Amino acid sequence: MSPVVARAAQLSNDAKSAIPKDVQQLIVVDYRAMQNSPAAMNLKDRVLPPELKRLETALKSSGLKVDQDADILCFAAFRTGPNADSARILGIAQGQFQTRSILAKFAKDKVKTRVVRNNTVYPMGSAGFDVVFLNQTTMIFGDKKSIDAALDARDGLQQNFLADSDMVNEMGAVDSKAVWSLLDAKGTQTMMRSVLGDAAQLTDYDTVRDRMKSSRYTMDFSNGVKFDMAVVMSDTLTGATAATLMKGVSLLRKTQGSPLEKQALDETTIDSNSGTLTVSYSSTDSQFSSLLGSPLFQSVVK
Repeated sequence: MSPVVARAAQLSNDAKSAIPKDVQQLIVVDYRAMQNSPAAMNLKDRVLPPELKRLETALKSSGLKVDQDADILCFAAFRTGPNADSARILGIAQGQFQTRSILAKFAKDKVKTRVVRNNTVYPMGSAGFDVVFLNQTTMIFGDKKSIDAALDARDGLQQNFLADSDMVNEMGAVDSKAVWSLLDAKGTQTMMRSVLGDAAQLTDYDTVRDRMKSSRYTMDFSNGVKFDMAVVMSDTLTGATAATLMKGVSLLRKTQGSPLEKQALDETTIDSNSGTLTVSYSSTDSQFSSLLGSPLFQSVVK
């Protein structure tokens, strides 16, 4: 019998250095582990935002075949300024890429490139995205503004993700998992408002919202589906209040849900510890796949 090897989606330092500092959310997946799990692929098809689907589709249809060699995919949503228009999305892929043959194909096709300092930027098919190979194992892809911001971060012209010690420390708690995500305060507030639904209109939520510092979640598909989320609050009392709100929402949805939804809520544990709200859920692959089409799931991920 061979041992079961746990998969982990860990970003290299080259990848981290190419992510600008003002990150709103990171989503990182073990690409091979996800492709081997029907439940994970069903989840991706239902919840991946349109802009991320465009990036992934561009990667697959670029003709570079890098998706076949990718081990880890990362999507970084970050801000380059104070207004909503400054939000950008960057894709990062790690793997053993056939860079020599890829670059030879670019040269043969005489593609029009541009140079940013010592970095050659290549067009990635007809989707309007560009790609840069940082080395043989790491590439970044996205639109022009995202690529330029990433290269500025990597080349030291602006601060990068590694300068955010809080987020880097949070990463250490999750990057041993196959799928994980980090959110800053603003991203956490948006996510929690969606999860709480009508309860977000309550006075207690206003108090909790302004004290959300960050959040993280992980998913594992190696033996069924396991989901864990932690929302870091500024103090213990706020963490307990948030847990009470979440439990109230869970009870309300139990009274309105189908037997499948009630079972899912029964298998969900909500608690708080030292100012951190925690939510845990686990199920079989088939149970989770059935839950994906339920009104409960749609209300949480919309």
